[in-house]
Amino acid sequence: MKFIPYEIKNGKENMQIDSDLLDLAITKQFKEPIFRLYGWEPACVSLGRNQKSDFLNTSLLNKYGIDVVRRLTGGRALLHDDEITYSYICPVNFLEHGENITSSYKEISQILINALRKLGIETDFGTTKRPDTHFDYCMLISTGADLCYHGRKLIGSAQFRKDGYILQHGSILYDYNPVLLKEIFNEEVHGLTSIKEINPALTKEDLVKILSNVNSAKA
Repeated sequence: MKFIPYEIKNGKENMQIDSDLLDLAITKQFKEPIFRLYGWEPACVSLGRNQKSDFLNTSLLNKYGIDVVRRLTGGRALLHDDEITYSYICPVNFLEHGENITSSYKEISQILINALRKLGIETDFGTTKRPDTHFDYCMLISTGADLCYHGRKLIGSAQFRKDGYILQHGSILYDYNPVLLKEIFNEEVHGLTSIKEINPALTKEDLVKILSNVNSAKA
């Protein structure tokens, strides 16, 4: 597996790198996966591929210096702030059940489960809940592909597929500000947790170190 070490970029750069890596994998017909870790500076709202942006208060985002970018992947908006983001790119046929979207989510996410277990954090897959169309904030919606800790969402992921390859990326919440989230998305924040909330002694560096030594989804 090709590993790209943790780096901090702005939102436009982060999404462009993921897109470029996917195109590179397709062009070169990579057989092995690419795993990348990254952070965001400044904080950034990413919109799903086909999501409308009319709910955003541009003046509020400007006030806090928060960027906006659109993802290749679908789903609803995320605030990328105090988190570790991952991306995983592989051929569909690299996975045992790559053609099945739900199964492929779970197969790729298993590397995150294994990494967090080494930190003493046991996660499992969320139960699918019918989305309330009012929710613009992705982390308020639970699907069978999300990773939860004691029923509370910790990692939200999304996929994009192109020419026989999968790009899956997602947010691992290290910490979050419920007041800021409510102000941005005009919604009560509930059903979430974070690494810091689970174990305040764990640093972001601890998380990056463990994730930097993961095995591929097929291992």
